[in-house]
Amino acid sequence: MATKPSKSAPTKGVDSRIADNKKALFNYAIEERFEAGMVLEGWEVKALRAGKVQLTDGYVVIREGELFLIGCQINPLNTASSHISPDSVRTKKLLLHGEQIRRLIGKVEQKGYTLVPLNLHWKNGKVKCEMALAKGKAEHDKRDTIKEREGKREVERVMKSRHR
Repeated sequence: MATKPSKSAPTKGVDSRIADNKKALFNYAIEERFEAGMVLEGWEVKALRAGKVQLTDGYVVIREGELFLIGCQINPLNTASSHISPDSVRTKKLLLHGEQIRRLIGKVEQKGYTLVPLNLHWKNGKVKCEMALAKGKAEHDKRDTIKEREGKREVERVMKSRHR
């Protein structure tokens, strides 16, 4: 008898989201998106399968020509092995082609650009980090975003009431 794969465990060829950084789209104007692989330890992969991750405070830095994800919190499972000491806020290395990294270095050195993690997801059984080259939004831009979102909600509410 075949068993159904669980929702949290990835299957070959199926892509699924692990965590989203909802603050990123509100606080930053996204210019360009990139997908990077991640260097993880075994306990981290198990915790990701269980959904024990928080990406909201995460950011990407460039050190010596390499990308690192800082502030992404992966909470260890209670069943973690006794011979390791999990560090939930460990700096994780991101894997990208050298040419892409060099281009990002040039962009980030320009005034106002930063690298922000948008989400973590499974792709062909591997954990990937989608990140964006972004510029911080000014306070008035954030207010415009809120007004736009509330306007859309109001329109949807009116349309929904007309269909009933």
